[in-house]
Amino acid sequence: MEKKKVWLSWSSGKDSAWTLYQLQQDDSIQLEGVFTTINKEFERVAMHAVRVDLLKEQAKAFDLPLKIIELPFPCSNEQYELIMTDFLSEIKETGIDAFAFGDLYLEDIKDYRINNLKGTGIEAIFPLWKTPTNELSKEMVQSSLKTVITCVDPKQLDPSFVGREYNQSFLNDLPNTVDPCGENGEFHSFVYDGPMFKQKIDVNVGEVVTRDGFVFADIVKSKS
Repeated sequence: MEKKKVWLSWSSGKDSAWTLYQLQQDDSIQLEGVFTTINKEFERVAMHAVRVDLLKEQAKAFDLPLKIIELPFPCSNEQYELIMTDFLSEIKETGIDAFAFGDLYLEDIKDYRINNLKGTGIEAIFPLWKTPTNELSKEMVQSSLKTVITCVDPKQLDPSFVGREYNQSFLNDLPNTVDPCGENGEFHSFVYDGPMFKQKIDVNVGEVVTRDGFVFADIVKSKS
């Protein structure tokens, strides 16, 4: 049977990484690459605030092509949709069958992604959909996924959580009001090692800043 050609929407965080891991183990899938939107002005992944050089290091670590989609700042919804339409037209010519996303249970986000792909011939797939986040978070930690928290929404989670490792201690300290996978935007992350990687990325936590109502930790590659 011919394999389904898939590109993964890559955020640089744990849910994307775990989605990648699931796809890597699916014999019916042929992973073609990953794509990421970045803030062109700041050269960082949107919301996760991860530097582009680290994004490229991740792509090297799991050995897949990386397509970077630059977004202006600020970026209106109309601009975003035009840029993504151009990307869809470009990628469709490669014979792609599906885009994979790491969404867990937000129906409106899922519907938005599906609607954006209507009429393109590209299917939207969600390998982690409806996985209970209390189980998923523990599975990630127990499977040696190495992740650092890059962004916290202080309206939902104390800023002291930014820059921390995503591990059992982190999960134990989370308030009951916060989803253990941060699915409601409570926090965002950067993955630097795990079963989906061929090699670890050595990183340090740098400056912590507050910007646009969020608290960010600057993750930088360790100097050899």
